[in-house]
Amino acid sequence: MAGPTTAQRGGSKSKNAKSGKSARSGPSRPAAGRAPRRPRPTRRRRIVFWVVVITLTGSAVGWAFYGSSWLRATQVDVSGARVLTPEEVRAAAAAPLGEPLVSVDTDAIADRLRKALPRIDTVSVERSWPHTIDLKVVERQPRAIVEKGGKFIEIDGTGVRFATVDRAPQNVPRLSVEAADSPSLRRFGTGRLEREGVRVAESLPDGVRADTRVIHVRSYDSITLDLTGGRTVVWGSGERGDAKARTLTALLKAARGADRFDVSAPSAPAVSGS
Repeated sequence: MAGPTTAQRGGSKSKNAKSGKSARSGPSRPAAGRAPRRPRPTRRRRIVFWVVVITLTGSAVGWAFYGSSWLRATQVDVSGARVLTPEEVRAAAAAPLGEPLVSVDTDAIADRLRKALPRIDTVSVERSWPHTIDLKVVERQPRAIVEKGGKFIEIDGTGVRFATVDRAPQNVPRLSVEAADSPSLRRFGTGRLEREGVRVAESLPDGVRADTRVIHVRSYDSITLDLTGGRTVVWGSGERGDAKARTLTALLKAARGADRFDVSAPSAPAVSGS
């Protein structure tokens, strides 16, 4: 009797192979001696964890800045004061000592200083951790003075009257507005004419300003200077101050024996006297 055909034998082998593969498949078992893997934390658990960490950290930082005694304002340092004393600056600042340093309103302190002490031109208020408030002031510099009632009013280079003193500061010219009969007084007013005189004082080189005794303002375009040694300078208006200052400096060096200098037209100056 004939045996199975080739196709039948191949089919039988194929079935056996599939059967063997299927028998070997199934859930894998962990290798001997290796612990099974633990499931990873879910994303929600990680989010909750970090929220808790951030909340606790924020609370600790907030307590350190606001609740603890480590970071409180306990002293005020003053720098830059020349005429003003540090005690005057501290008193005007009225810094809230004992309060948390982080809560100190630096802008409010700066406003109080500028209002209480007009001599202050600019001020910087900064926190210096862990306990200090730093006040860095720049005082106004007088460029001219006005004498009134035996006292002297100091005026800075922008025309601001910022202080009244008993003694005139050294090397600062006195300003005299003498425009009672001038149309300029009606047109510009005393304040504007005074600012023109200050404008001239601000234009002068330091050496020339120190030698200037009086700045006479008789009208908007008639300003003269009285220098030491009986010398006179015809300045004209306050315009073109830098050019006039350069011309005057050159004339003072070139004509040391002269006693009258006219720089009202700086491109065509004049010198007279011996």
